[in-house]
Amino acid sequence: MKTLEQTQSWPAGNVSAAVVTADGTVLASAGHQDKRYPLASVTKLLTAYAFQVALEEEAVALDDPAGPEGSTIRHLLAHTGGYDFGDRTVRYEPGTRRLYSNAGFEVLGEHLEEATGIAFKDYLSEAVLTPLGMKDTSLDGSPAAGAVSTAADLSRFAAELQNPRLVSANSMAAATSVVFPGLAGVLPGFGRQKENDWGLGFEIRNGKSPHWTGQSNSPRTFGHFGQSGTFLWVDPELKAAAVVLTDRDFGPWAAEVWPVYNDALVAELRSS
Repeated sequence: MKTLEQTQSWPAGNVSAAVVTADGTVLASAGHQDKRYPLASVTKLLTAYAFQVALEEEAVALDDPAGPEGSTIRHLLAHTGGYDFGDRTVRYEPGTRRLYSNAGFEVLGEHLEEATGIAFKDYLSEAVLTPLGMKDTSLDGSPAAGAVSTAADLSRFAAELQNPRLVSANSMAAATSVVFPGLAGVLPGFGRQKENDWGLGFEIRNGKSPHWTGQSNSPRTFGHFGQSGTFLWVDPELKAAAVVLTDRDFGPWAAEVWPVYNDALVAELRSS
């Protein structure tokens, strides 16, 4: 695909990209597929999926108290627990505002450790990484932003998100539906959104503008981007997913390049 080839001229030292169809086929790739990159907040997709497994195993429940008073696992996964972005200062009453929070995901990791007696990084490996064959992926730090992975491994994960084997289709549908709809908040890097929609750890595109995906991505598109210059999205209407990993931190260059790239990619997918 010509669009993927364009990533190799981006202002970054290394870029690895892939497109994965709903049946798990890697339709196209560019760059080194086995090069390991820090994922930053794309880590949250792995953490969110580990929680879907834990929910199905009944190790935890969405309404279990977690975080500030009145907050639950559901609140923390949906970034409505009320925590500040980077620490456990409580800024809002749970469920009243979408305040994107690394702290909330760190509390989630601690909660799962307490519930299972297993270190979170080990639970993630046993529940998600090993079953999916993601041998080059590891969590070396925070459940919010501490994973390292490759385009090849994230392609396997993107296939799982489209046709889940580790959780039920109903669980995946619930995780990628809007939780606490209608809440305003700031989408990091792209400013305030009147309706800053999220599912259970998955950001949902809907009508957000500006946004890191393309204007032509469907409203049902879900995924995440990371400060390390990484992103993964799944567009159910296209029946395809896109993975991009770079070694240049997110900044104005990415906010300019990514939406144009994603629009071109969507157009190429639709014409193929």
